[in-house]
Amino acid sequence: MLSERAKKVKPSPTLAMDAKAKAMKAQGVDIVNFGVGEPDFDTPEYVKEAAAKAMRDGFTKYTPVGGIDELKDAVVNKFRKDNGLEYAKDEVIVSCGAKHSLYNIAQALFGPGDEVIIPSPYWVSYPDQALLNDAIPVFAATYEKDNFMLKPEALEAKITKKTKALVLNSPSNPTGLTYDKKGLEAIAEIAVKHGIFIISDEIYEKLVYDGMSHISIASLGKEIKNKTIVVNGLSKSHAMTGWRIGYAAGPKDIIKAMTNIQSQSTSNPNSIAQKAAVAALTGPQDFVSMMHAEFDKRRKFLIGELNSISGICCLNPNGAFYAFPNISKLYGKKAGPRQINSSLDMALYLLEDANVALVHGEAFGDDQYIRLSYATSLDNIRKGLGRIKEAVAKLT
Repeated sequence: MLSERAKKVKPSPTLAMDAKAKAMKAQGVDIVNFGVGEPDFDTPEYVKEAAAKAMRDGFTKYTPVGGIDELKDAVVNKFRKDNGLEYAKDEVIVSCGAKHSLYNIAQALFGPGDEVIIPSPYWVSYPDQALLNDAIPVFAATYEKDNFMLKPEALEAKITKKTKALVLNSPSNPTGLTYDKKGLEAIAEIAVKHGIFIISDEIYEKLVYDGMSHISIASLGKEIKNKTIVVNGLSKSHAMTGWRIGYAAGPKDIIKAMTNIQSQSTSNPNSIAQKAAVAALTGPQDFVSMMHAEFDKRRKFLIGELNSISGICCLNPNGAFYAFPNISKLYGKKAGPRQINSSLDMALYLLEDANVALVHGEAFGDDQYIRLSYATSLDNIRKGLGRIKEAVAKLT
């Protein structure tokens, strides 16, 4: 009965684990949730006020499919100021979240048999979005010893005549690692040489630490800019996950195709949320700085505590709000009748026995790890880590 396309796709593991945790919480269980990557801060008041004003002013009708001019201007100015990138308004589209932007790109670019290179570990939706558009996800492994950076030789080894694009996520979900300029230049050179597109997911751009600077690969020269579609949004930078505003910029013909596709699927993004997004991009950025500083405190505490647990080892992430500890040394151990042989085993053990929710690394393409989001309060992080320590100590 179902289409072959529908049979290929899986539900998001991060949202599935979050749903299980919330169901337990609804039953009265005290759950510490490290699962979903959603800032625990409220949307800034001035952004909410812009939305309220839009409603009072009757800005509640359809807008242009690809976003209102005022918001496109704000996006163009953001790219110029933050990334050194020049785009015209017809090279920008506003969509219903960055995930929607990514899906529009997949619809516009991919066809049957096209290959899409996805470095692993990867965000859970990249492979399924390729599959939903009849393309083939090709995984290029990255390793802890290389800070999970895609090596040029590993990229070259995966390129074939069918390669259409490379998905690049920096700062990364799930690893929290960020590419430096040298690493991006090496990737850009290969992409230009082979004529493949770069889909650059930069949603965590505002969250980089330890003196690291975010660099958009599109800013490295005209040739690579012409082959890059940059994706960003307001969800992570301004705690606007529920407002569903993302945007993309790239070559005019691709953006036009994405806009046509959007016109036949969702039409325009929410009118009120667009006005809120204008305020977020053009208003004071003190909120972003405050949130960044708080995440940095949590990051330092979390990584220090994780590395103090016997059998767990975690790189220090320099971006986003995730920790991606290696737990493979705990495999083969038991707690009562429960044996830990995989990241899913560990995730279920911690959820069901320690009341701590997180996501198993297998969902991101690497079964040696688990992912914790520190987009939760320091008190919750302390409580959750205490439970994790106790649970790991029971393993023998």
